[in-house]
Amino acid sequence: MPSRRADLTSATWRKSSYSNSDGGNCVEVSDDFPGAIPVRDSKQPEGPAVIFGTSAWTAFVDNIR
Repeated sequence: MPSRRADLTSATWRKSSYSNSDGGNCVEVSDDFPGAIPVRDSKQPEGPAVIFGTSAWTAFVDNIR
């Protein structure tokens, strides 16, 4: 069975513009993967990431604005 894990070691992460310096709930996303948006918890950068398709991520962001 092929692995379904994405290699995110080369990802450049950016923190949400709504993040602040007090260590609250923050997410980071990477724009390095065409057609996919990896998302992770900024407090656990070595932890797992969830990968969304571009259209699903766009719909999510549009709906929370």
